[in-house]
Amino acid sequence: MAADEAPPFFAESIVFLAATVVAVPIAKRLGLGSVVGYLAAGAAIGPHGLRLLGSGEDVLHVAELGVVLLLFVIGLELDPRKLWRMKRDIFGLGTAQVLMTGFSLYAVTRLFGLSHATSLVAGFGLALSSTAFALQILQERGQLSSPYGQRAFGILLLQDISIVPLLAMVSILAPSEGPATYTEIGWEIALVLGAVAAVIIAGRFLVSPIFLLLAASRAREVMLTAALLVALGSAGIMHSAGLSMALGAFLAGVLLAESSFRHTLEADIEPFRSLLMGLFFVAVGMSLDIHLVMDNWVIVAGGVATVMLVKGFFLWGLSRGTGSPNSDALRIAVTLPQGGEFAFVLFTAAVGTGLLGYQTSNLLNAIVILTMLFTPLACLGLDWLAARVKASGVENPSIETFEEATPTVLVIGFGRFGMVVAQILTSEGLEITAIDNRPDRIDYARKQGYKVYYGDATRADVLAAAGAGKATLVAMCVENDKVMARAIDNVREEFPDALIFCRATDRAHSLDLTKRGVDFQIRETFESSVVFGRAALEALGTPLARIDQIEEDVRIRDEERLALQLENGMFAGQEQLHKVTPRKQPAQDPDAAAS
Repeated sequence: MAADEAPPFFAESIVFLAATVVAVPIAKRLGLGSVVGYLAAGAAIGPHGLRLLGSGEDVLHVAELGVVLLLFVIGLELDPRKLWRMKRDIFGLGTAQVLMTGFSLYAVTRLFGLSHATSLVAGFGLALSSTAFALQILQERGQLSSPYGQRAFGILLLQDISIVPLLAMVSILAPSEGPATYTEIGWEIALVLGAVAAVIIAGRFLVSPIFLLLAASRAREVMLTAALLVALGSAGIMHSAGLSMALGAFLAGVLLAESSFRHTLEADIEPFRSLLMGLFFVAVGMSLDIHLVMDNWVIVAGGVATVMLVKGFFLWGLSRGTGSPNSDALRIAVTLPQGGEFAFVLFTAAVGTGLLGYQTSNLLNAIVILTMLFTPLACLGLDWLAARVKASGVENPSIETFEEATPTVLVIGFGRFGMVVAQILTSEGLEITAIDNRPDRIDYARKQGYKVYYGDATRADVLAAAGAGKATLVAMCVENDKVMARAIDNVREEFPDALIFCRATDRAHSLDLTKRGVDFQIRETFESSVVFGRAALEALGTPLARIDQIEEDVRIRDEERLALQLENGMFAGQEQLHKVTPRKQPAQDPDAAAS
């Protein structure tokens, strides 16, 4: 019996997965990063390589959703106040970089005989860096939250915004189209403002109540569906107004950054983001025409060198001029010198309007792709230089920087116990992040002024999103023993450097935690029971010295009983419960004894 026909894209999916499984580990092993592996895989299997797959253009349309989800996750990590503090980097540093680099590359392309309009499109298209590429490098290196990482992100965000006026520039320069009327311009502005307002209103007033309702159902797949709907829906609204989809998703993420569900959203989106981002870079690699590069290798090599050097120079100079130390300015310069994915969008639009010829567009696309390929090498070169300087024994702060680590605490479970723990820690000024899986508790804690996020402690990806990897101490304040056991296993396996402090619900739980080797554990009722018993004895007229003596003896017998139970089981050491504390005899005065 003949087999049924395979589903659409089944064979293509196998080829894509096989290529990435081979190429990415090799690239990582060589220190080049996963992005280079994806690009190499795409170039190998694409129509200009082994021809295992057709054109990467169709794949790229789907894979661009990876960029959308990436910007949504980045937005979740930035609250509006932090974004406002970055306004100087976004609108000052970012705008200066785009204008200076764009006009410089415009002047270079004019030297090769290109027309004024074509040079403008080419120069400003090459001035844009790859948001997806640069953020992937920063995340792999764990430096997105560093000062230079934040400045680099501000520049990238402005570049994403600038695609809107650049596309408008293509329309204005297009020879076949007449000038737009004031009515058309006004309608476009109204449409853009309406789309932005729709995303802001939905993110601020509708999304959090909906997630609160979905969380109460405890259906994880529904939460995941809702997370994708928010990210892609906001991107779709912006796209309908002619704006960048990635920008719309980023705005939605920022609006949800103060939501209780940010860490769960980030953990749920991450697998889809990673897969689609890999597909995006494979599609970019598939579009690299090897034969075109070989036939025009002088032009392509000169273009790659010119773009990276010009962009790197302006990135370094502007960063230094706006307050960055030399080490940060150098790192920004080697992280953002590549061309970006929005250059493909701009060049495609220019081809459609007749501003760019097909051959010129392909050459520019090849330059963009190769600058992506060489960026990790520039990063490795700077790392090598820093290592050489350090090995020579020369302290050179212009090459390397050292950051102090701030102790942070992750509080898991925010009931009565967890809230008191948080109060003590914040009283010392320590930074805490708290997660809980009960929406009613989260709502109550937020009314008390605490920032608590929705999250399942049994999921390692949620713990990572909540900051367990950066936490010095993890405080387990949950009531469910099984949940705590799975959370402890996750922390021990994924974040072994974190201290684990636990709330024990009863004696059996305390014994289990001791066997698990946690750094500290306490029975939630033991200390309050001791205080209660002291108060009762005091009310019955027992002297304070005798009360102190009894408490000390009870604590010693309790520790001895725990030791016996660890060795012989729960029913061992019962005799320790019913002993009467012997009275201590007062110390005899040596002089009185002598007399």
